[in-house]
Amino acid sequence: MRRSQRFDDMPGYTGVMKHRAIADRFGFSDPFYQCHSPSRTPHIVVEGRTLLNFSAYDYLGLNGHAAVSAAAKAAIDQYGTSVSASRIVAGDIELHRELEAALAEHYRTEAALTFVSGHATNVSTLAALTEPGDLILHDELAHNSILVGAKLSGATVAAFRHNDLNSLERLLQRERDSHKNVLIAVEGLYSMDGDMADLRGLIALKQRYGAWLMVDEAHGFGVLGRTGHGIAEAAGVDPAAVDIWMGTLSKALAACGGYICGSHALVELLKFRAAGQVYSVGLSPPVAAAALAALKLAHAEPERVQRLQANGRMFLSEARRLGLDTATCQGYAICPVMVGDIVSAGRITDRMLKRGIYVLPIIYPAVPIKAARLRFFLTSEHTPEQISTALSITAEELAAL
Repeated sequence: MRRSQRFDDMPGYTGVMKHRAIADRFGFSDPFYQCHSPSRTPHIVVEGRTLLNFSAYDYLGLNGHAAVSAAAKAAIDQYGTSVSASRIVAGDIELHRELEAALAEHYRTEAALTFVSGHATNVSTLAALTEPGDLILHDELAHNSILVGAKLSGATVAAFRHNDLNSLERLLQRERDSHKNVLIAVEGLYSMDGDMADLRGLIALKQRYGAWLMVDEAHGFGVLGRTGHGIAEAAGVDPAAVDIWMGTLSKALAACGGYICGSHALVELLKFRAAGQVYSVGLSPPVAAAALAALKLAHAEPERVQRLQANGRMFLSEARRLGLDTATCQGYAICPVMVGDIVSAGRITDRMLKRGIYVLPIIYPAVPIKAARLRFFLTSEHTPEQISTALSITAEELAAL
């Protein structure tokens, strides 16, 4: 077999080039990795043009908020820009502990632990908690970080049909007694489809079969529930019924990184066993300070959550009125408009950009090959007029295809 040391011979590279060739062949531009100028939600400046932005996770409009920026600047003045080592080596700074205490209080758990990457949070946690002889059951639409962490753990891994508790229970009935520990991993609000997990049903199953339940709240925090406390508030359940709460600092909290909330024992184990914690530098001071300030604002200003939820309901209602396919979206912060194939996705994205709407496509392999879509992220700062305009343009351009 011929060996190559060239990266451009790798299938992954040729796949990327194939996508770009499709764009060239059908006359639309590559929408990914565009450079943009400093801008404020809900706008973005690309190549000197100010566009309406529906591709940012800034759900509560706190990125660039004066209090959040001031907290980050004050942290730089006090601590500098980096903690310069892993926390197990260099120790904690007060900001780390303050942020973790606030997150634990938010979820009403005993403890919390922050990581520098949301993706690494899931990967490290799953790999640290499970091993050969254990079983991980995940929703088939779970985030890539859950899939990677499950694979690295060495545990047996199986997927159940999306939001199908009967599918999950069949796996539990068949596999539970053959494994020592069982972990069920789901998202609170699914990042591609914008629908919620059935938390009450999941808790009942995990209790019946003696499993751990891990809920990824990356897109649910600040979005779900009357005050944005997440899926537990939305479902009306005690957060203590969930063993592992995971979330990110990069969305509603306007920073970067991830966290785990749970028992003292869980957090102590992760402090010494989670590779993404032990072998990675701690959160930088300005990032920790920004997240803490954003968390305080989210609690102090629940009207941001109410505006966001009103925008989500309006988007879904108006999209359906216009005949757009929103799949299983439930009208929260994430609303897909189904397009079908990669060519249509590229064309519609290009046309939307030309008409001042910045919304990017999601294509294979992130979603099934015939399930390409425009994925709209809504924020508390979008106005009803902006949402109506974006949807009208979407409907017009889809019809023109």
